[in-house]
Amino acid sequence: MISSNMPEQLNLFQSIDQMSAREKAPLAERMRPVSLEEFVGQEHLVNPGKLIHRMIKNNQMQSLILWGPPGCGKTTLARIIAGQTQAHLVALSAVMTGASEIRAATDQARARWAKGKTRTWLFLDEIHRLNKAQQDLLLPHVENGTFYLLGATTENPSFEVIRPLLSRAQVLVLEPLGLSHLERILERALNDRGRGLGNASAVLTGEAKEYLLAATGGDARVVLNCLEVAVLTTPAGKGEKEGRVIDLETLKASLHRSAVHYDKGGEEHFNLISALHKSIRGSDPDAALYWLARMLHGGEDPIYIARRLMRMASEDVGLADPFALLEVNAALQAYQLMGSPEGELALAQAAVYLALAPKSNALYKAFGHARSVASQTGALPVPLHLRNAPTGLMKNQGYGRDYQYPHDHASGWIPERYFPDSMETEYFYDPVPRGWEGKYRDLIAQRRRAVESKKKNKAP
Repeated sequence: MISSNMPEQLNLFQSIDQMSAREKAPLAERMRPVSLEEFVGQEHLVNPGKLIHRMIKNNQMQSLILWGPPGCGKTTLARIIAGQTQAHLVALSAVMTGASEIRAATDQARARWAKGKTRTWLFLDEIHRLNKAQQDLLLPHVENGTFYLLGATTENPSFEVIRPLLSRAQVLVLEPLGLSHLERILERALNDRGRGLGNASAVLTGEAKEYLLAATGGDARVVLNCLEVAVLTTPAGKGEKEGRVIDLETLKASLHRSAVHYDKGGEEHFNLISALHKSIRGSDPDAALYWLARMLHGGEDPIYIARRLMRMASEDVGLADPFALLEVNAALQAYQLMGSPEGELALAQAAVYLALAPKSNALYKAFGHARSVASQTGALPVPLHLRNAPTGLMKNQGYGRDYQYPHDHASGWIPERYFPDSMETEYFYDPVPRGWEGKYRDLIAQRRRAVESKKKNKAP
């Protein structure tokens, strides 16, 4: 049961009763499954015994948030759930929804329950687009069962949906469709004479099919949209070759560019930079180049990438290779000079350099430890011998007294203590035995022992 009382532009699931109107709908809409039996993919949710299958079979309802990438079946699943659980559906797009639309949906749900004990689903596409006030408005009605919420989002709900609302809905994670799923959807569209392109007698060459399935990022909508353009713009053959043969060049012209799932402001932005960081930390130059290319292809700001590479140079390479930071800085300057695409090669060079460099997080851990201790001991006075004495009064107060100038000694170093007097010596920095840093490991340990020995000799 689908609402027809909402404004037309807000109702995502209006039935297309007239054949002429249905014929005008895009192929992706015409081929949209109407039952679980037709639905392709998300077996972990729709197979017998799984959650959505059990809900429909037992006509049970609970608020759900469907989270997954574009074209994986969120809207279709919402329609199937609502259509097969004997409930009324009010469908809104969060992009175009305000408080008045939410209140109108609430009034409808109450009226239908009072009149015929009919339950209501409130479908909210792109639910992450609702602001906090709008989500707060939903909360009491979801809580008291005025309606059941069906939310769909491409963004991580834990970032975009308020916690009270999230706690009252079950989050179902939908996966990108695999190649086998997309192939089934493709073949169904090519062969279906009622809703699909069966009457066009179209076939795809092996290269064309492989390219289409691989280049659309698991998005069934992109597959069907591209297929429809390719078929309808390919003339039919003559005689024995009356069908339409869709080759690789036709597919490429129809798709223009592969579908890259990337949102610079969303979770995928953080997922990809995390993958790049971990690939470099794991010393895998091939994976580093792959994730770098993914980010650049998706439109990420190269300057942002350079900043993150600088962080990796200090956090994961550190003093195992002090030139790593210089390499990244040079790559940044090269990009700023040349821009894209020429300057992107310098970023690739820096990423590979970092991946191949010896790794050490000793500096990262040392500075973190030092900051923690400093936050707890920040009121301790600086020892007198470490203070400058620019005035006679300060000198008379003992500022700088007994300070020894290391350069006056043959080795350029003396066993001196530089921590506050009342504070125990802390050893923050523990160099690894790799790379440049390893050359100083024994020297640092030797000097620390010398300072400890001097301290013990001074003890009363």
